[in-house]
This record gives sequence, structure tokens and C-alpha cells, in this order.
Amino acid sequence: MAERPQSFENHARFVVGYHVVAFGLLALNLLWRLYTLATRFSGEMLVQFLVAVALVLVGFYARAFALTAQDRVIRLEMRLRLARLLPPDLALHADRFSLDQLVALRFASDAELPALARQVLADNITDRRAIKRLVKDWQGDDLRV
Repeated sequence: MAERPQSFENHARFVVGYHVVAFGLLALNLLWRLYTLATRFSGEMLVQFLVAVALVLVGFYARAFALTAQDRVIRLEMRLRLARLLPPDLALHADRFSLDQLVALRFASDAELPALARQVLADNITDRRAIKRLVKDWQGDDLRV
């Protein structure tokens, strides 16, 4: 559970051990391997450099794959939520929401979601941050990647 209530200002998840320590070490290793490759070129140094590149790629792709899976779950959750909450005239247009719009709308409370969804479609607001700023009754999501 979150230590303080989640809001637009603090909703981004930042894990020091992952975002700073792990990626910092991977970057440092990559730079060191590049240096050793440039100063003492050999087949072994080339292989070590390529492994360092691969490790950085694994780190980035692990994060990207997890975020893609999370976005798919959010899309499903929001489609179910919209089907339950939107008035019939707006529900006809629920398939017009982009993934970015759905991801941002998930923070709106059930009470404000229909009006906010109508505004997002009417004004064609596509920027996640802009939509999140419109949320008045922020519903935190502490179970995210």
C-alpha cells in the first residue's frame, strides 16, 4: 500500500533499485567495456562489450514488455468500466478511446468518469498528462508495474 495518497503529482512509480542502481550499473559496465574495447582491442573484449550491450537491452526490454502487458490489462479494465458506467449515447463511442486516453482516464472516479470521458472525446484530448490533470477525484493505482 502507498505511504501517502496518490495524486497526479506523485503517481509516477520510481524504484531506485531498478531505475538508478540496476540501470546505473548496466550503463557503467557498458561504458567500461567500451573503454576496454577501445584501449585493448581483442576478440575477448569485443565479446564482453557485446554482452554488456545485450544486458542493457535486456533491462530496457524487460521494462517495455512489462509496461505493454500492464497497458493491455488497463485497456481491458477500462473497457469493462466504460461499458458499466457510460450513458448509452456515449457508450456507442467507447471504441474511439485510444490506449493513451484509457490509461489516463483510469485515475478518474466512477462518478466523474462519464463526464470526463465525454470531454476527452469532444475535445479530442490525446495527451495522457493533460487528461490526468483534468481528474478531480484521483483514484490511485498502487498495483502497477
